[in-house]
Amino acid sequence: MARASDSNLSSMLTTFCLRLACGMIGSLLLLSQAEVNPRFYRTHYLIAGGLLAVAAMSAGSETNAGLWWTLGAAALLACLGSIIWSIQGNPGSRIIGIASAMSLVTALGFTATGTSKKLPALDFTVILLGELSSAALLGAAVTAMLLGHFYLIAPGMSLTPLMRLLTALFVATGLRMVLAGWGLWSWTANHSLVNWEDETVLWLPVRWGLGFGGPLVLGWMARSAAKIRSTQSATGILYVVVVFSILGELTSQLLVANTGSML
Repeated sequence: MARASDSNLSSMLTTFCLRLACGMIGSLLLLSQAEVNPRFYRTHYLIAGGLLAVAAMSAGSETNAGLWWTLGAAALLACLGSIIWSIQGNPGSRIIGIASAMSLVTALGFTATGTSKKLPALDFTVILLGELSSAALLGAAVTAMLLGHFYLIAPGMSLTPLMRLLTALFVATGLRMVLAGWGLWSWTANHSLVNWEDETVLWLPVRWGLGFGGPLVLGWMARSAAKIRSTQSATGILYVVVVFSILGELTSQLLVANTGSML
């Protein structure tokens, strides 16, 4: 696989941080204030704000002006979100949550536009679906893992939110697999999967084994552990799910940049 340039690596880091921030904020919309402590929401917004700061610092000078505006709006909303979830009654929390998610989706739309210009062979809609499905996978995995920690301080908390996040993880992984499967089918029209001199072929098992197989198998194990209220075991398993998901998505970014296919 060709060595990625510094500018490409910076662009990948910006995209990755945006995906994770979008997925984490979006995952909060699946939860209910009645089920989860406000501290969880506040922490999530603070982490999202940190991710947006990294995204801004790694964004290059050629970054679209629209992306800068949406980055700024998303950072402001993340700050407001952390403040609102510190106030009694959390006024306007739902509106801030939806607005934050929409601003991050818009930001991913700008990154998809930039990618479509660099890789004209890929349709914009496919790229955007890839961005959103990646965000959903990463966000569901990280949010489920962080939620698992709250069962250590609130062991009586309902398992419903954790199960909901695990279901979202399975759905997001399935959607991501469909897109990657389509990309792989298109790529194999001109390449062989048994050509061991092609570095892309060597990276595909990492992409599919860790990026898809790991979250699905380990996610099911975490779900089984949670069902018997072994939340500590579920949280430990979800740590590995997060690592595998991140490795899979980073590998995907490298493969897309070097092959021009949604692998």
